[in-house]
Amino acid sequence: MAKKKQQIAPSSKLTKWIWRLFFGGIVFAILLFFLASLGLFGPLPTFEELENPENNLATEVISMDGETLGKYYRENRTPVKFTDLPQNLIDALVATEDERFYTHSGIDMRGTARAFAKLGQDGGASTITQQLAKLLFHGEGSKNLVKRITQKVKEYVIAIRLEKQYTKNEIITMYLNKYDFGHNAVGIRSAARIHFGKEPIDLTTEESAMLVGMLKNSSLYNPMRRPEMVQQRRNVVLKQMERNEYISETVKDSLQQLPLKLDVNLEGHSDGTATYFREYIREFMRGWIKKNPKVNGDSYNIYRDGLKIYVTLDSRMQKNAEAAMQEHMSNLQRIFFKQQKKNKTAPFYDLDPAQIKGTLLSAMKRSNRWRKMKKAGKSEKEIKASFQKETEMKVFSWKGEIDTLMTPYDSIRYYKHFLQAGLLSTDPQTGHVKAWVGGINYKHFQYDHVKQGKRQVGSTFKPFVYATAINQLRYSPCDEFPNTPYTIPAGKYGLLEDWTPRNSSGKYGGMKTLKNALANSVNVITANLIDQTTPENVVKLAHKLGIESEIPAVPSIALGSIDLSLYEMVGAINTFANQGMYVKPMMILRIEDKNGTILEEFTPQTKEVLSDEIAYTTISLMEGVTTGGSGVRLRTSGGKYPDNVATGYPYKFKNPIAGKTGTTQNQSDGWFMGLVPNLSTGVWVGGEDRSIHFTDLGRGQGASMALPIWALYMQKNYANKDLEVSIEDFEKPKDLSISTDCSKNNGTEQNEEENTGEIEF
Repeated sequence: MAKKKQQIAPSSKLTKWIWRLFFGGIVFAILLFFLASLGLFGPLPTFEELENPENNLATEVISMDGETLGKYYRENRTPVKFTDLPQNLIDALVATEDERFYTHSGIDMRGTARAFAKLGQDGGASTITQQLAKLLFHGEGSKNLVKRITQKVKEYVIAIRLEKQYTKNEIITMYLNKYDFGHNAVGIRSAARIHFGKEPIDLTTEESAMLVGMLKNSSLYNPMRRPEMVQQRRNVVLKQMERNEYISETVKDSLQQLPLKLDVNLEGHSDGTATYFREYIREFMRGWIKKNPKVNGDSYNIYRDGLKIYVTLDSRMQKNAEAAMQEHMSNLQRIFFKQQKKNKTAPFYDLDPAQIKGTLLSAMKRSNRWRKMKKAGKSEKEIKASFQKETEMKVFSWKGEIDTLMTPYDSIRYYKHFLQAGLLSTDPQTGHVKAWVGGINYKHFQYDHVKQGKRQVGSTFKPFVYATAINQLRYSPCDEFPNTPYTIPAGKYGLLEDWTPRNSSGKYGGMKTLKNALANSVNVITANLIDQTTPENVVKLAHKLGIESEIPAVPSIALGSIDLSLYEMVGAINTFANQGMYVKPMMILRIEDKNGTILEEFTPQTKEVLSDEIAYTTISLMEGVTTGGSGVRLRTSGGKYPDNVATGYPYKFKNPIAGKTGTTQNQSDGWFMGLVPNLSTGVWVGGEDRSIHFTDLGRGQGASMALPIWALYMQKNYANKDLEVSIEDFEKPKDLSISTDCSKNNGTEQNEEENTGEIEF
């Protein structure tokens, strides 16, 4: 008789299947990890890649006083060390992103089980190490479930490898250095600087909580666009910190009541301080990189290699210079706009319609729009037509950017109305450039008026004529010359006709000392001097003083008929304050790689041009400009013109100042060169085109357009005692044989409205 089969209870079958699934799942998971480690789901990072994960590191431009002036980058990342991170930031990160960070080995099994149960629908429970793995080696997760699972497996494998390779502190540091916080803020240092204007170590608890809150989704939790949402997210982080006992409930409650208190400091290429200077450094580095390859022969990349460029600029002086320029130019522009209302061809003067049209067409052809459309194969007719179509744009104004609807053609004409400015300030003894302001706003006006632009220099060239005469003919500042018309006949120096310059004041007669003649820019005496010394000798001295531009050896250079850059003029004038020793302006101290290895150090380039006696005598002449000449308003307390703000009164400087103003024909250019013993500064102001200018000499001269910027800049420098800007006398040579005290015979006539007069070429 056959035996009956024993029946298995249904519950027992279910239990077996559960165990089979459980162990099968474990085997499957092990198999997945094994296959992933073999690279079946795509390549995994090698040991070398884990040791040195590739990063795009921003190159920093660092001032002499240790401030980061700006960066060059594809990703604005500047790494920090763990010791540079405040404890409150680390606590906020761990409490919010990975509570068991210090107890797991890269994978939080509790969180992983929850992620599998929910099929990753709410993001799973990635540890900080897994998030770092994703940032470093595979990026954003796929929306496809199968692909997402394989990515997750790779993430687990990489995370475990990272945990073996790095300490917990190193993982936190790498993660915070890698995360993109938006607004060109890649990494915690950029995020702290951009959102709060400070270094990470200085972050407060609530600031750290806000930045950690952004880690969930920096695009969504953007404090500049959604401050209320970000504040709510910050408060969640604070709650997590309290929950994990990093802060007390009382502290949490008080911090949650605080506003965000952002201090936004954007670090785009057009943002921040020293923008024109940074663009010059960028161009310099392109040439430097070609000549200085890496040890392996590769070229450095300023956007990825994390170089550190230590420059001579002083961030405090730079800010003072920019503030002085903005303060004066915004007021000067207001006066200029007011005057333009009466000009039917504004902003141009003395141009007929055809000339204005040609000027604007030239500006169109220099624009980015024209270049891009030309490169795209568009015809000139199509390009011109595009300039007549209204479009939404942001345009510059001294009260902030204006959102407007305007044709590109009209925007070009609008921008022509703005007066431009340049300032360069250097230490005459070292040649170190301390401040560099290339224009009024880099974002909207990228032409650099320090080194790139050259303009007619006017009377600021006269000290070179006087220095040549003193050096060659041993004249004293106290020697007297007749203030009468002086003619250089045709045929001499290649002149086609007689050259007889006129004084801008129209006044003649009597005798004047050289000191009084320079102080009041007496043209006829300057013409006399260049005839005695010859234009060729003046040109030779100018070139020895570092001026590289071509200078024609003709008499009119005595009145500043030539075009030179502010960079050349300041470098040359420096020599007089440095006892006759020329020092080439110097911008870079050293360049380091990301590890701090010095790649190159720079030293001053010097040469002796004049004796200390001749240099001091020239300085003495130039001091007369500020004590009784065209720069005397530096020492007075009231102005001649009704709008004192525009002309820059009062200043009331008491210390020794050597200077020279300059104004060109039609008030197209206004200059002022001012020197104290340890700081030489030159300022230029004018329109983009020479046909853009003030109609009256009162406001259009260098003493009204440029001198006030110098004065405001120096006032701000003197207000900061740490800058140690000199108030002492210029150093007098021990064996000075030339008399510089002209008190007995110094003329008294003053002429504040000086310019080059009617220059005849």
